[in-house]
Amino acid sequence: MQSKKALHNAGITALYCRLSRDDGTDGDSNSIVNQKKLLKQFAKDNGFHNTKFYIDDGYTGTNFNRPGFQKMIEDVELGYISAVIVKDLSRVGRRYDMVGYYTDTYFPDMDVRFIAINDNVDSDEGENEIAPFKNIINEYYARDISMKCRSSYRIRGSSGIPIGRPLYGYMKANKDDDFWVVDPDAAPVVRDIFRMCLEGKGNEAIAKTLQERKILTPIAYWSSKGINRGGKKTNTNPYKWSHTSVEGILKKQEYCGDVINFKTYSKSYKNRKRRENPKENWMIFKDVHEPIVDRETFETVQKLISKTKRRAPKTENGEKSMFSDLVYCADCRSKLWYHTNPVNKDIHYFSCSNYSKDTRGDCKTRHYVRADALEQVVMLELKRLAKFLESNEEEFAQLLAEKTNADMIEEQKYLESELSRATARNETVSNLFVKIYEDNVTGKISDEIFMQLSQKYEAERFELKEKILKLKERIAKIGEMKQNKDDFIKAVRKFMEMRILTAPMLRELIDRIDVHEKQGGNKCYTQEITIYYRFVGLINIPMLPEDENYKADTRIGVEVEYIPRKSA
Repeated sequence: MQSKKALHNAGITALYCRLSRDDGTDGDSNSIVNQKKLLKQFAKDNGFHNTKFYIDDGYTGTNFNRPGFQKMIEDVELGYISAVIVKDLSRVGRRYDMVGYYTDTYFPDMDVRFIAINDNVDSDEGENEIAPFKNIINEYYARDISMKCRSSYRIRGSSGIPIGRPLYGYMKANKDDDFWVVDPDAAPVVRDIFRMCLEGKGNEAIAKTLQERKILTPIAYWSSKGINRGGKKTNTNPYKWSHTSVEGILKKQEYCGDVINFKTYSKSYKNRKRRENPKENWMIFKDVHEPIVDRETFETVQKLISKTKRRAPKTENGEKSMFSDLVYCADCRSKLWYHTNPVNKDIHYFSCSNYSKDTRGDCKTRHYVRADALEQVVMLELKRLAKFLESNEEEFAQLLAEKTNADMIEEQKYLESELSRATARNETVSNLFVKIYEDNVTGKISDEIFMQLSQKYEAERFELKEKILKLKERIAKIGEMKQNKDDFIKAVRKFMEMRILTAPMLRELIDRIDVHEKQGGNKCYTQEITIYYRFVGLINIPMLPEDENYKADTRIGVEVEYIPRKSA
């Protein structure tokens, strides 16, 4: 079996190709097909047999977060690549500082040979004095192209040609046509959204109606048409519209038939992140394409929207609860939202933000709990905690120490077990890679099978590398938990001195509160509330002799009995 050093020396030769739309002015010689031919022939003529292509088609040279390039860098980090070959330095990129970093520092440090064929650069032959000047020229080329593109972009945008992609409800007649035409499938949905708004429905109600009708969201609709558009694609329900999507459609003036250009801008050719442009810098051209809604309808809707903007909570609804952002659903783990009863303003309560009947979520029950009842229950539990510390300080400290130590030992065992498995698997994957490499060299497996297996093992090894690093970091931090016990006791002592519950005190003591769904009938039921304290998590406080069930008077005619959980 070959040593790892021998494998590295005979590792993969990366053949990197890049082409952007800006490079089209150079003619056909820069095409991906021609780059591949040139690199493959050069590798064959110079004895580089174990080759692999890394390709970025349509990516600018000023951006180094290209998928093909980053994949090649990952493989360099994993030790798979021994040489990188490109057509010329401009294929690596068009920023002289970044290209210089990779060719002069990174590749030599990683013991990777770098060759730029047309520029006569070969790191095995020492430094090339001309290379830095070529990198500067390549960057000037990128800057020049950027200036020309910006000028063309400004001219087109200033003449009323749409410079953005069509909104939902519109499409291009063909890919070469800049102007928009009405999409017969999506436009009726846009009209329905405006109509429902005029009928007085809010954005959430409109979204719910669209979901019930099984109307595809804009992202899902474009995807069904084979159109790749931006936006979150993590939503598993293609019909689940959000109120923000509805609001965005209702605000788009383009549905009147107008073209609005220069809504966003980028700072430079090196930083292409799009930024919001002030409205005074927009250019608006009216009645350019066919409208989906008439202007009168659009303006009426804008007036309605302006009247229904979210306002600050009214004073009669009470202040925001100090429990907000601390209370969670015990079943689906979503936050509980704070509400005020619209009829009786004295009643405040929490309910699951993921409740299916209220928010079109996935949680089947509401997990309703009165805010005043929750406050009294938490106060009673904190008083029990303080009383236990006051009367049994040593036992309290021992309880926390045992719990903290038990948690630490349990977690440390789990992490060490996971680390051992990940390390063993990483070694196995490394050996498997060596095996398939030898099988490929001896002709036992084809190049195609080798590439498929090597890519699979490379991806797994990269994931294992990250996992091992995170496990080691977590194990190293476990020791910090020893200090948590003392911090928690200090926080309880502070509560003992104040004897009142404030928002800062609450967040100093409690990490989260889980509310379970109530059990039993409407008038007589039980509901479990679980408090997780900061630093130490769930604590089962031993029952003291004087402990009895507490009565929490939340309002006239309603009595809540609080039954402390007995320690296991």
